[in-house]
Amino acid sequence: MDNAMTTTPFGRRPMSLAMLSSQKAAREAPKGARLNKWKLFHTVREARTALGASDRGLAILNALLTFYPENELSEETGFVVWPSNEQLIARANGISPATLRRHLAVLVECGLIIRRDSPNGKRFARKGRGGQVEQAYGFDLSPLVARAEEFAAMAETIAEERRALKCARERLTLLRRDIVKMIEAGLDEGVPGDWAKMGRVYRDIIDRLPRVPDLTIAEDICDALALLHEEVRETLENHVNLQNKNANESHAERHKQNSNPDSQYESEYGLRNKSETSGSGSAGDTDNLHSLPKREMPLALVLDACESWRDLAKGGSIRNWREFLGIAEIARPMLGVSPSAWREAAEVMGDKQAAITLAAIYQRGNEIISAGGYLRNLTERARDGQFSVWPMVMALLRARIEAGNAPQTPKPDDDGRGEGGRDHALSVSPALARSMKRPPR
Repeated sequence: MDNAMTTTPFGRRPMSLAMLSSQKAAREAPKGARLNKWKLFHTVREARTALGASDRGLAILNALLTFYPENELSEETGFVVWPSNEQLIARANGISPATLRRHLAVLVECGLIIRRDSPNGKRFARKGRGGQVEQAYGFDLSPLVARAEEFAAMAETIAEERRALKCARERLTLLRRDIVKMIEAGLDEGVPGDWAKMGRVYRDIIDRLPRVPDLTIAEDICDALALLHEEVRETLENHVNLQNKNANESHAERHKQNSNPDSQYESEYGLRNKSETSGSGSAGDTDNLHSLPKREMPLALVLDACESWRDLAKGGSIRNWREFLGIAEIARPMLGVSPSAWREAAEVMGDKQAAITLAAIYQRGNEIISAGGYLRNLTERARDGQFSVWPMVMALLRARIEAGNAPQTPKPDDDGRGEGGRDHALSVSPALARSMKRPPR
């Protein structure tokens, strides 16, 4: 069977250079090659994007291969099949004749098959006396064998691009998730940084991302997000390193303060010199805690001890506990106390006691290096029943008295208020005054 001659399409279908090129490639196929037709079909299916073949066209190619009598395509058997349109339609899942003709033309243009049209356009085979096929007219499958290596290279390239695109999309998803959550963590923890600008940069980058990005666009977006990711991460890590450094210095400073037997801030009734890691105090310490007043601490007393707390209020006036608690939300980020440390303190001590503790810390100002670490330490002591706000407030009042900062008795024509109507007088009961002067045990 000789199909070496150039054949042109029957009827009004024109000849093209692509058809001529396919026929030339088929003539240059390696002699004696035998390739599994279904493995070839799988390779073509993987390379269909590069070839320009459609899914419907591949379904028709699959139907054509079913008419080939052997599993291996070889020159000995011949490469031409000659099914009728009705048979092809039946094996291609019942497509319409117009669709069949259109996609057969696509397969020819892609160089997957060659038309071997007879003089009258019919498909048939002429056999010799021995039953051997001498001449066949139909569809030539030899390009599948001739271009097998080319198809395999195309399929491998497409598979590599697919894997690279999958990795790029995974990286893109991780970068987007990390950046969003790190920015939220920075805002939630009150970390200093231009988070608004970082958010705008992130939005500008994401706005360039199409719904279905290709490999080039995905890699460009990933590179831009990687730079932003590094900036956000470094901002958070620098803050964490600074906090750890401050916490270590504060830890050493607290030990130094606790070693002072005359310390007036840590405790007033024998509650100083307490190990931070012990979690429990002596029997004397517990007795001293039990000896503290059981009633609720008056607001006026707290404000006299923590006079700097008034400066944070609008107009310098705090009229009730609700306004006092509201100031805590202003002072917390100023002191560098994280939301988690504040929530834990409120859960263990109660909202009011936690706010009083924060006010005392704010009053001490620069004496405490790490307000957040100090608050966590007091929270742990309160959890073990070894902390009360009374000694802290009493210590602040005693410090004011000893420093001679107590306000003078108002004049007869004065109402006891200074400028702005603020009450600066320290009004303490005789019993409370005696307890403040009580020497530590």
